[in-house]
Amino acid sequence: MARSGSSSISFPAFRGTTRRLILANLIAYFALLLIGALSTSAARWILGVFAFVPGFFLHGWLWQPFTYSFIHQGILGTALELLSLWFLAGFLEQMHSPSWVAGLYGSSVIGTALGAAAIFAVSSTFRFSLPLIPLYGCFGGIFGLLVAFGVLYGDMEFMMFPLPIGIKARYLAIIYALIAVAMLFGEQRMYAFAQLFGGLAGVIYIQFAPRRGMSFAFSEQWYGLRNRYYRWKRRRAARKFEVYMRSQGRTVRFDGSGKQIDEDSNDKKRWN
Repeated sequence: MARSGSSSISFPAFRGTTRRLILANLIAYFALLLIGALSTSAARWILGVFAFVPGFFLHGWLWQPFTYSFIHQGILGTALELLSLWFLAGFLEQMHSPSWVAGLYGSSVIGTALGAAAIFAVSSTFRFSLPLIPLYGCFGGIFGLLVAFGVLYGDMEFMMFPLPIGIKARYLAIIYALIAVAMLFGEQRMYAFAQLFGGLAGVIYIQFAPRRGMSFAFSEQWYGLRNRYYRWKRRRAARKFEVYMRSQGRTVRFDGSGKQIDEDSNDKKRWN
């Protein structure tokens, strides 16, 4: 994969998939903040229903992998997450299509949830202690973007705010991965394992996803399937018409795509 040279970068343009993701998270954050101000019990109910709880997910709460990333607690943590999302998604969107970035982020978010569900299921099977805590926030999606950044543009260098220190993208991704590995031995092992799964999902996505994004590939497959269906209908109608014309004492022929073969034109080409 191509890597860019060493250079310093700043925050990219606020547009496309990046803008939609950040606005959606901001709307969800302030909505939950408003609900919490009106009713603490309602806010707790939303947190319990829409945050990701592995035990609930394994018992049929299948929407949680798609909703937990929009649940945020705390203004500082939310601000840091959304600034990171702006920086990483915005930069990748300059190099790739918006649908590709959306697919990468979504794959990382879902991969994070599936990783948490997997470690919870394993802990239940082998009976080792694991605190049952809800997962919320877009940390997994951000880590997937960071890993993709490090793999694709590892030589890109930027400043570590607020320190005046430059670091390459690949080293930053490695540092965060090592921190997550270290957290596996603490009380936050659920978060750490889920975050590592989000990074793994990001790597898998950039290796196998189409260059123009999953939505484009799905649309291409859909239109291809639709066209094959129409060609099959045309060939079927052609065969029925051949049978009908033979019953009328006439012979017509069609090619493999269902188009009628003009016998007169073939004879003219043969003798000219």
